[in-house]
Amino acid sequence: MVLELGGNAACVIDDGADIDDAVDRLIFGAFYQSGQSCISVQRIFVHSSVADELEEKLVAKTKALKSGNPADEDTFIGPMISKGEAERIEDWIKKAKDAGAELLCGGARTGSVVEATLLRNVPRDQQLSCDEAFGPVAILESFDNFGNALKRVNDSKFGIHAGVFTPRIDHALRAWDELEVGGVLINEVPSWRVDNMPYGGVKESGIGREGIRYAMGDMTEIRALIIRNPD
Repeated sequence: MVLELGGNAACVIDDGADIDDAVDRLIFGAFYQSGQSCISVQRIFVHSSVADELEEKLVAKTKALKSGNPADEDTFIGPMISKGEAERIEDWIKKAKDAGAELLCGGARTGSVVEATLLRNVPRDQQLSCDEAFGPVAILESFDNFGNALKRVNDSKFGIHAGVFTPRIDHALRAWDELEVGGVLINEVPSWRVDNMPYGGVKESGIGREGIRYAMGDMTEIRALIIRNPD
């Protein structure tokens, strides 16, 4: 049996990372398919030295995203799968704000369309932080210590992919060693995947791996034949 289940994928933006590149990839990672992907960027941890710059640029590009009819080629944020799911996201955003989070942009709903939404400092016990949003919303939190950022990524019951934007090979390798996820993507968002890679998660994100060769292996019963020669 192979199970590919939920996630709340995180992305770490380290000191010295290419901020413009990171912002472009975060826009894709958080809001493609209106965030309806188990590896969409939901949690963003950014080093305090670049937090203001990244937030300013990310908010500006998020506000510029057009919501509405997906038949319009200029539309980036289309409807969610149902009005009920859009209302759920709207409710989660409201609860996070009531708990002290700061809304940076978005948050409005029209029918089943929710605007691309960013919030800052969402409490850890809020659903936008600890559950799978599966919608066009991402949350930001700053850090001063890279090791603590990795611990925050791991502070989740899910673990499919994580992204780390860093110019430091030692930080990249440390992320690979410490992150409790099925895949670590360096200088890329966790939302990137191709069909021939081993794809899947740990903890409550599932068991087994998709990907042609890996799925075949997971769906194969391995047998053993042992022949003893009595002589």
